[in-house]
Amino acid sequence: MFEFIKTEEKDNIGIIMLNRPDVLNAWHKPMRDEIAQALENYENDEAIRAIILTGTGDRAFCAGQDFGEAKTFDPQGAERWIEEWRSLYGLIRSLSIPLVAALNGVAAGSGFQVALLADVRIGHPEVTMGQPEINSGILSITGPWIMREMLGLSRTIELTLTGRMMAAEECLHIGLIHKLVPREELMTEAIRTARMLASKPPVAMRLDKKRFREVTEAGFQEALDAAVRYHHESYATGEPQATMAKFLQEHAAGRKEWQIKRP
Repeated sequence: MFEFIKTEEKDNIGIIMLNRPDVLNAWHKPMRDEIAQALENYENDEAIRAIILTGTGDRAFCAGQDFGEAKTFDPQGAERWIEEWRSLYGLIRSLSIPLVAALNGVAAGSGFQVALLADVRIGHPEVTMGQPEINSGILSITGPWIMREMLGLSRTIELTLTGRMMAAEECLHIGLIHKLVPREELMTEAIRTARMLASKPPVAMRLDKKRFREVTEAGFQEALDAAVRYHHESYATGEPQATMAKFLQEHAAGRKEWQIKRP
């Protein structure tokens, strides 16, 4: 049914696996559309009481935006892109059943943001998380809004402007990861947590989640409105496209050199 994700069910738990491991599960529009469809399917399935989101492979939960797609945007394309995120993020925020992120590797950029939109995040000690978009010429609007809700303004500014990635222990310390387990126990713990959440009274779960969405909705919409404006301005300068194209060129050259040197 899906090309870029995998899904499976374990009793009353729906599992969505991002499935582009060759590009660290970075997403493009077709993949985002499939994620939205899978989320809607589980939301509308009365037998499903919780969802787990994870990545395939052992390197990445999600490296964020696929630069091969984003480097092609013009200002109008960037606006459409942000509206797609408004739709996907809004869908995640509107789920009436709990969402657990099983972080199997790096969570960067929009992958980091989606992880933060989950209700519970579980990782292993090799996980890294962060908002490195400034390093590739992409400004950050929505990500800092999500981070500020959780971390406050000072740390959000530092993380956004440096673009540094945080190790798992730091993420645990500041509350971005709720529990660390050995890598081999990640999915076992995610399923255990999802089953615990699924056992809660469903009306209370739905209304608690609805209230959390209500108290942050104005800020969420304002951030997306700002993202439309600022990404239009940024892409009009050509800086994001040029920076991402340079990154992809250097990455391809480095990969080719590694293949030549490999015994």
